[in-house]
Amino acid sequence: MPICIECRHPVTLLYTEYSKADDRSLGKGVRLTQCPQCQRFADKYVEHDFVVLFIDLVLIKPQVYRHLLFNRLSRADDRFDPSIIRLGTLLLLFDVYLTWARIEKTGASPNSPPPTGALSAYPLLLQYLFFLVHCLLGTLSFHLPIRVLCTSPRLGWLRRLTSLPYYKDATALSTALLVSSCTKLFPILLIVWEYDLPSAASAVSWAVIVNNVAALEILMDCGYGRALALVIVGAIARATVGWSMLSAIGLQDRIWNLGDLKMNGVVSDSLFDSLKWIGSWS
Repeated sequence: MPICIECRHPVTLLYTEYSKADDRSLGKGVRLTQCPQCQRFADKYVEHDFVVLFIDLVLIKPQVYRHLLFNRLSRADDRFDPSIIRLGTLLLLFDVYLTWARIEKTGASPNSPPPTGALSAYPLLLQYLFFLVHCLLGTLSFHLPIRVLCTSPRLGWLRRLTSLPYYKDATALSTALLVSSCTKLFPILLIVWEYDLPSAASAVSWAVIVNNVAALEILMDCGYGRALALVIVGAIARATVGWSMLSAIGLQDRIWNLGDLKMNGVVSDSLFDSLKWIGSWS
């Protein structure tokens, strides 16, 4: 059932269509529904195009997340919307290219010999397949712990002990994480134009983390502290999987030479600094 993106109150309809000849994206042919509780339009994004949605996603506006997660991308059959599958594929392919480029660009010390079994000794196809599996497993290892912690009935005792939120729709959780990861596409500009600012990669990593936390908080209404805890668990799992795969082929030294980017643009030095900060307040 759709909701009002301003106050989360359920509504029957988001808009009334009275002319099929006009384009809804131009604001013609529709009449937006007024929320009976807050008296504002239930979903103003019905008549906005993708550019406006993307800008508001970058600005982390709760209304646009509610529009996407509750009113546009949610399905009654608990399956992924086709547009989310396309987005996930695009993010994965960009992640493969960016991770591969950074690993090659940030090599080991020039005075040290190349590590045994270096990936560069293999054909390009095998290199691509390796990074494809690397990024795919990294993404799965980020999503699965969050899905299990929030949805598994067997972990009710753990949620009561740690105050982690319960959410029955695992598909919606992954949808929120994928939608909030759109900022991972920004580093492609840093590859096209040469740059020597490690802080740029760190800024993008921070942006992804902040968006992930905001998306989970908006979806589950669980508070930012609990959402941050879930993202940290997923990020640690992804970092562990990525480190294990790169270590298996002798590239573990390049992990630390990446500096601001640990694995797949999610676990950065700034994340570990934030963990220390959280620990100081606990």
